[in-house]
Amino acid sequence: MMKYLLILGMAVTLLGIELKAQDIYFSREGRISFFSEAPLEDIEAHNNRGSTVYNASTGEMEFSVLIRGFIFEKSLMQEHFNENFMESHLHPRANFVGKIRDHEKIDFTTDGEYPFVVEGEMEIRSIKQPVVAEGKFVIKEGGIMGESVFELTVADFDITIPAVVRDNIARVVEVRVRANYSKLER
Repeated sequence: MMKYLLILGMAVTLLGIELKAQDIYFSREGRISFFSEAPLEDIEAHNNRGSTVYNASTGEMEFSVLIRGFIFEKSLMQEHFNENFMESHLHPRANFVGKIRDHEKIDFTTDGEYPFVVEGEMEIRSIKQPVVAEGKFVIKEGGIMGESVFELTVADFDITIPAVVRDNIARVVEVRVRANYSKLER
């Protein structure tokens, strides 16, 4: 019951959704990963606890993830990521709030792939930056999966890379997002 109330609260608060007969879809197990390719060492992390809400009637979408939830292959990388780069004790979440262009072309009742462009604001370390990304919804036998791949520039979010490791970390990271959505039933 608590999880239902959390998703419902997120939908009402963050998207300003009126609870009428609208088509609200959500997931609390969205998968977010990022990849940084650098000459000395690639850096990759995964988080399987992203929360997302999508209002199919308006095209509004929100995604939120705990920064400490990112898991790295090497624990030292994870520690440096949280303490030095992201300061996750001060900025515990990353959030995206946006809207899908031409959302009315997506038919959640018919199987198929529906490409989209989402436009919005990404907030990382309390800094907001505009983001435009391509993605798609895949509707198959009643299941709804959404995914997107886009790039973020580290400096846009005031993430300082110390000179000693500057060659180890790319200035641009690839972000992958994937979520299996369920319809919010009232």
